Amino acid sequence: MRTPSATGRRPDPRPVLGLRQNLAQFTLLVAVNALVGGTLGQERTVLPLLATDVFGLDLYTSSLTYILAFGVAKAATNYLAGTLSDRYGRKPVLVAGWLIALPVPVLLIYGPSWDWIVAANVLLGISQGLTWSTTVVMKMDLVGPHRRGAAMGLNEAAGYLGVAATAMATGYLAAEYGLRPAPFLLGAAYIGLGLGLSVLTVRETRDHARLEAAGHLGTRPEAHAGLSSAQVFTLTSFRDRSLSSVSQAGMVNNLNDGLAWGLFPVLFAAAGLSLGQIGILAAVYPAVWGAGQLATGALSDRWGRKGFIVAGMLTQALALALIAAGSGFGAWLVAMVLLGAGTAMVYPTLLAAIGDVAHPAWRARSVGIYRLWRDGGFAAGAVIAGLVADAFGIPTAVTVVAALTAASGTVVAVRMRGRDHTPGLSLPTATRHLRSPHP
Repeated sequence: MRTPSATGRRPDPRPVLGLRQNLAQFTLLVAVNALVGGTLGQERTVLPLLATDVFGLDLYTSSLTYILAFGVAKAATNYLAGTLSDRYGRKPVLVAGWLIALPVPVLLIYGPSWDWIVAANVLLGISQGLTWSTTVVMKMDLVGPHRRGAAMGLNEAAGYLGVAATAMATGYLAAEYGLRPAPFLLGAAYIGLGLGLSVLTVRETRDHARLEAAGHLGTRPEAHAGLSSAQVFTLTSFRDRSLSSVSQAGMVNNLNDGLAWGLFPVLFAAAGLSLGQIGILAAVYPAVWGAGQLATGALSDRWGRKGFIVAGMLTQALALALIAAGSGFGAWLVAMVLLGAGTAMVYPTLLAAIGDVAHPAWRARSVGIYRLWRDGGFAAGAVIAGLVADAFGIPTAVTVVAALTAASGTVVAVRMRGRDHTPGLSLPTATRHLRSPHP
């Protein structure tokens, strides 16, 4: 037994890696990330309708400025979140993210002009970049290398089930009580609870990453522990075949998610669907996405990452094509289920693939860079979808994004190394197997 220190206080236990060994703290972080997702979900059904019905925005390019603002802010903050959590620790970054979210519901409820809504989404993007990125990194820290896919599946499932439940709930609240303020009061409750849990109960996990780094065997010489932030950026974004393939796939994935967020409610409303039906369609996509990740993340630990990513991107492309061609609640419901299934194959697997290649010493920075590119897809989606929809209509914009998604899956099939995650091998054997002279 360890004895109390000279101060009379029991010293902190040494960190131990593993999901089972850290189950209580891991479960708490899952709950926190569900609240992070719910904070985002407060906008999914209501804000596109607020743009047209309250503020009278008649151009899609104008109405999607809030997604552009959110995407740019979140993408930039993702990068900073990784660097800051390596320097100052994970918990302070998580708490800072919740503090920045505090004004968001107030701005959404009382904003007298669209500029206020855009400003709220800048703050929301910064908050999401800090909170969601940090919960990802903290779960990677806790579980170690062997259950990374399962951990990411649980993390992303919690977040996007939070998005789905809140999208449906806010659709109901908007139908019963109006677009403002009722839907955004739910978001305010999430923020208060998330901040309280993060301050009072979440523990720092940086020592777990240091423990893993001490016993880590490098996958290849150019991915050693001593890389600078600039070198990590270059490796993640361009040089490493697997990391760069994952980064571009993440960007295109969120490009089509931005399209779904910003234009699908408008498309459905124009077809005569009720607010309740729009809420169901807005919720079923992230619900299937969220629940599906409980299986896909863990299965990618056993079967590998690349196949899930390629299949998921192509499934998303098919779903988008069906949405562009469909008309009516039933057809769109099938397509949204398919879109959620494709995204479930991709989302946790992309994050786990980053963790497979990145050294624990700079994994948080690599995750932040991946998320910089991934959430830059929101901004790209807002611009591309808005311009094409204004010129040719929403169905054409959806078709263009479907083509981009299929092309992205093809890039992964051709460029990504399939052997970066080899199921069934012990870690030392796997890292020897991974060694390659080609980045």
